Amino acid sequence: MKLGYQTNTWGGVVGHPAGVTSIRDLYYLANGSTEEALRDIAAAGYGGFEIFDGNLMQFKDRKEEFTALLQEHKLTFIGVYTGGNFIYPDVLEEELAKVEETAALAAELGAGHLIVGGGAIRGNGILESDYQELGQALDRVVAIAKRYGLVPSYHPHLGTMVQSPEQLDKLMPLTAIHLCPDTAHIEAGGGDPVDVIRKYADRIKYVHFKDYENGEFVPLGEGHQQFDDMVAILEANGYEGWVTVELDSYPDPKQGAAISRRFLQKYESAKQA
Repeated sequence: MKLGYQTNTWGGVVGHPAGVTSIRDLYYLANGSTEEALRDIAAAGYGGFEIFDGNLMQFKDRKEEFTALLQEHKLTFIGVYTGGNFIYPDVLEEELAKVEETAALAAELGAGHLIVGGGAIRGNGILESDYQELGQALDRVVAIAKRYGLVPSYHPHLGTMVQSPEQLDKLMPLTAIHLCPDTAHIEAGGGDPVDVIRKYADRIKYVHFKDYENGEFVPLGEGHQQFDDMVAILEANGYEGWVTVELDSYPDPKQGAAISRRFLQKYESAKQA
């Protein structure tokens, strides 16, 4: 397994304000410095990084600068995270156009993965037909990813229509997209990440590790998640992909990254032994 980190800790998780009036510009965005994030991620000992679509699009006209940052810090651009409502036909084409623009830029700059969250919860609740709509939209995301040579994965997330294990089980038969389990989001949604990883091991091409304690996301090793069991299942299934640590916010982002990196050393030591 290869180890990466998400840049969203530097600035936290917000949305681009342009999305209030333009669905096509509704990007995820971390308000911190991507340059600082990459420097700190490399210093902590990670080999790669994932970035929000909005932060990636900031480099649309600065591609050489982005490439130079990768070379300077010797980091692999693992993938980009994007999302959408995906259940409203009137805005779906705009959402998919945004996903395609993001995928095209990510591929051009060397990414390997396209990670997607979403599936809106209606104001009056979820309709059963929404799962079919979401599944069909995600299959169109799969087609976009294939056009650009990216591996597409769906990321269950709090605040969407796929946060509980039962909701995930409704969705997965309706789409061909891979699963990116975010271990803490799965637990916060009422699931057991060990069980989810075991159940969907053959559909996992990318993983988010995040620890969880007292209702909060914390660095690895500071919560109670059973990472030993998760790693054992992944390795038993021949997983050799990226494991990316994600921590939505932390008072000192560099320190948070370093704490999780030290925790992960034990798996490297075990493999060497």
